[in-house]
Amino acid sequence: MNFYSVIIGTELLNGRRNDAHFSFLNKELLKRAWTHKASFVIEDDTNLMKNIFKLIKEDKNSVMFCFGGIGATPDDYTRQIAAEVFTNNKMEFHEKAKELILNQFGEEAYPHRIEMGKLPLNAKLLKNVVNNVPGFYLEDRFFFTPGFPSMSQAMVIEALNTHYLRNCIKKYRLTLTAQCSENDLIPLMKKIPKEIELSSLPKIINNKRRVVLSLSSLNKVILEENFSLFIVFLEKRKIKYDSFDIK
Repeated sequence: MNFYSVIIGTELLNGRRNDAHFSFLNKELLKRAWTHKASFVIEDDTNLMKNIFKLIKEDKNSVMFCFGGIGATPDDYTRQIAAEVFTNNKMEFHEKAKELILNQFGEEAYPHRIEMGKLPLNAKLLKNVVNNVPGFYLEDRFFFTPGFPSMSQAMVIEALNTHYLRNCIKKYRLTLTAQCSENDLIPLMKKIPKEIELSSLPKIINNKRRVVLSLSSLNKVILEENFSLFIVFLEKRKIKYDSFDIK
């Protein structure tokens, strides 16, 4: 699965608030052996939201966590844009969501708060542990939560524990730190097949160049064969390197 986060809030981009969503979601994904494919922090712009939702929808393996914009104020666009992209503009008052809102606010639910119960067609609910106004999700893979971390974080955990508890596909990784410039290893890097994910991080320690090279793949044999090419290269040129392992 390819995990995306969409964090909506002009106040994040203009510095009025700091984002806490990405770090929390990323930590929870890594705990379950998943990783982010991409993360977007965007302003409250309907066209931008629409285009990003469409981009994610086009990925048949996508799972999206969207934060913000599901309230009842005029700048809360997420419910409507989600309906436009994912349910052909079809929305309905979700009876359970409506019941939860009424139980929480009584007559004060009208005329505005009750609108938070109007959701894209066939939406399912995520529990709000703070005020019972639910988040929602579509197709078991597009999750929409409030912009408040105190509300959204429990929803993220609920969604992951229910639908994406753990990645069962084993991924192998080999890593080394070599006492050279990454430029020295680029010719070999260019030969790495597409089945292998390459990461090269240059460092300067005590004015000396270092490179941390990491390869990962679902295929352990191909991974070890290609990783050994770097070992042979380093040893042939008497370049020192630190130990490496499989994670």
